[in-house]
Amino acid sequence: MIEHELLLFAAFWFVLGAIDETVIDGIWLALRLTGRTREPRVPRAARTRPLSGRAAVLVPAWNEADVIGHMIAHTLRAWPRREWTLYVGCYANDPATTAAAMAAAADDPRVRIVIHAQSGPTTKADCLNRLYAALCADEARGRFRYASIVLHDAEDMVHPCALATIDEALRDVEFVQLPVRPEPQPASPWVAGHYADEFAEAHAKTLVVRDALGAGLPAAGVGCGFSRETMALLARKRIAQGEDGPFATGSLTEDYELGLQVSHDGARARFVRCRDEAGALIATRAFFPARFDESVRQKTRWIHGIALQGWDRLGWRGGLIDLWMKLRDRRGPLMALVLATAYALLVIEALLALFRLAGWQGHVAVSPVLALMVTVCLVSLIWRMVWRAAFTASEYGLAEGLRSVPRTIVANTIAIIAGRRALFAYVRTLRGAGVAWDKTRHRDHPAAGGSGEGLAREGLAP
Repeated sequence: MIEHELLLFAAFWFVLGAIDETVIDGIWLALRLTGRTREPRVPRAARTRPLSGRAAVLVPAWNEADVIGHMIAHTLRAWPRREWTLYVGCYANDPATTAAAMAAAADDPRVRIVIHAQSGPTTKADCLNRLYAALCADEARGRFRYASIVLHDAEDMVHPCALATIDEALRDVEFVQLPVRPEPQPASPWVAGHYADEFAEAHAKTLVVRDALGAGLPAAGVGCGFSRETMALLARKRIAQGEDGPFATGSLTEDYELGLQVSHDGARARFVRCRDEAGALIATRAFFPARFDESVRQKTRWIHGIALQGWDRLGWRGGLIDLWMKLRDRRGPLMALVLATAYALLVIEALLALFRLAGWQGHVAVSPVLALMVTVCLVSLIWRMVWRAAFTASEYGLAEGLRSVPRTIVANTIAIIAGRRALFAYVRTLRGAGVAWDKTRHRDHPAAGGSGEGLAREGLAP
């Protein structure tokens, strides 16, 4: 009886999910056939082309001494132009990060290190609001105004053409998002590797479809740019609600919320996929968590912030397309439950198989409808694995594409544990618990070669 009920529950939701994903696949294939997924090439000259206006790049940094220096040094080399400023947010009780940032900045006037008045960690959004306040103060003091604001993290490795690409796109829209490319880590092919599978498909298919449909785009918090006026409007709105700036301090995923909020306010958004003249994707590169527990913690924060807090804070505004995309964004806890049910079924089937070998003859009657649903689930599973392997292989090579198939088990296990933890954490906040900056520890940076080995290895040396 338990086997039958669990099978019915899991099969129903898997079939519903299969229909949802197949529609996305169909739209992407239509875009592909009509040439709308084309990735234009950006010439090398774009690396030094003057921007349309001065840009501010905001980087919050708490406990980032291992990577912030590499990030600053690489960014200054990759973007040699002068009309931009890198704002790095540090804390007085984190002297190691401050020292690393100062050493990398040296005497370059493009770097502005801002020390938060409060002891850290506060929240990422709070640190960003402090940087935004420093930005506004600089504008008032210097009697100028930035044209755009770009967000990055301390572990990011920017592409030399990224700033010019964002600047060009912001001439037509108010918010632009570039892809994120998790870098392979030989020491963690399974945990760190599963991020490559997820982002390769999400940022080459799902967000492309979302952009084409005109739905609100979530900001990834890295490689995203906003027009100055759009950020100012949002800041005024947030301040009227009691915030200190445009970033929501009560949200665990303030970047995701920021992107959707500007779309809700009528701003135009665009997801931009293009490549440099050598064919490398113009994206933000970074090392994602390589340890299982750290990955679970990060995914917990994402599910809690996007699926649970997003329901509370953003509601269900928008047209049918936006509602559809929000349903997709918020399915994390449900899918964790469905996946847990599916794996429980595997355990039950293994136990029943042992009983049958021992002579037990009991069998559960399966209706034709349920049998059809199970068949659809099996076909859908194979279909999904083919798509994931294809997108991963396209960006990382055939070996990684093939490895993405068994890596799905790792991804599902992390999702199940993270979904449970996110639900419990959300219940604690409903009981009055505060929101903390439960950040990921970053130990390595893709450009950590110092003299440029990391860049040369990726063909991205400026």
